[in-house]
Amino acid sequence: MAEVVKMPKLSDTMEEGVLAKWHKKEGDQVSSGDLLAEIETDKATMDFESFQDGVLLHIGVGEGEAVPVDSIIAVIGEKGEDFKALLEAGSSAPAKAEETAAPEKEEATSAPAPAAPVASSTSSSDSRLKASPLAKKMAEEKGIDLSSVSGTGDNGRIVKSDIENFKGSAGTKLSPSIVGQESYEDVPVTQMRKTISRRLAESKFSAPHFYLNISLRMEKAMEARKAMNANGDVKISFNDMVVKAVALSLKKHPAINSSWLGDRIRYNHHVHIGVAVAVEDGLLVPVIRFADGKPLSHINAEVKDLAGKAKDKKLQPSDWEGNTFTISNLGMFGIDDFTAIVNPPDACILAVGGISNVPVVENGAVVPGHVMKVTLSCDHRVVDGASGAAFLQTFKAYMENPVTMLV
Repeated sequence: MAEVVKMPKLSDTMEEGVLAKWHKKEGDQVSSGDLLAEIETDKATMDFESFQDGVLLHIGVGEGEAVPVDSIIAVIGEKGEDFKALLEAGSSAPAKAEETAAPEKEEATSAPAPAAPVASSTSSSDSRLKASPLAKKMAEEKGIDLSSVSGTGDNGRIVKSDIENFKGSAGTKLSPSIVGQESYEDVPVTQMRKTISRRLAESKFSAPHFYLNISLRMEKAMEARKAMNANGDVKISFNDMVVKAVALSLKKHPAINSSWLGDRIRYNHHVHIGVAVAVEDGLLVPVIRFADGKPLSHINAEVKDLAGKAKDKKLQPSDWEGNTFTISNLGMFGIDDFTAIVNPPDACILAVGGISNVPVVENGAVVPGHVMKVTLSCDHRVVDGASGAAFLQTFKAYMENPVTMLV
């Protein structure tokens, strides 16, 4: 008996999916467990296996098309079986989310190719003038403004002889003309970018943000990192140290490790740190679970592994769910300081800038120093200024004296 195949809900935030690629075509025999298609969600491109045995009777969604979750995308049944009643019962075929399909995706393990332009427009400065192509070309080469030329051709059309005989009117200065084109391209919004837009807009406009800034002296952190990396087995990064210091600070300040749930506030006893990773289509936040109990070497290896998966679009839901606090680090891009938008359901996010070599005052004297600036963005429904400030003081103490993180 024929059965419909519907667009699955492959993540907690997924509302629609893009059919990136079909691995079967109409008329093919399909067995349970066969790779049927690749589906692009808001976070990754995932393999979709068949749960039925039979023949692929109907494909209702083309490659590159986006449809809502639970929309019919295919029908599997016995060869020659009538399936029209099934399609009618499940309403008509899903409406297309975009009029122009995106191009066929590459393999699921690679970053998706850019979407094809859906519209473009060009215009030139002399498009309203009547002139032969040769006359236009000669005018461009000679630096002649066509609007200054009188045409002798049909209906005032400017022809070759008009350009050859043009002497220029009094006060007219011939100079090389600058001919340009106005152009643009519209690219369909990816599922990931749609979700980023929706979630961050909800956070920014519903959660009253406030921001706390602090500067850290990084000389001891630099010395500690150099010593830890001396043996060459593990290369600890400053970001690894930030993750560890944040995790330990959250254990001392549970008000920061919390979430606004509308009618209640949840204070998390566990520490799961989300680490923002830039990918081609936007931003993913894989999670380092129980970060407070992990050594720096473990954090280093886990961050590298999850960042690689994020860039290859191989993250699974268990990799990005459950964060209780988020870190966004742009120091490696030369950014001194910035503010970040709170990443729901967290109550706070820490924006980390780069380390700058600047003059500082020490014991009444100006000396060279290495300073890193961080900004804590807080949801004021959950966190008060004093609580955020106390957290930053603890974090500062850990970063400025890293040996205390090892105790």
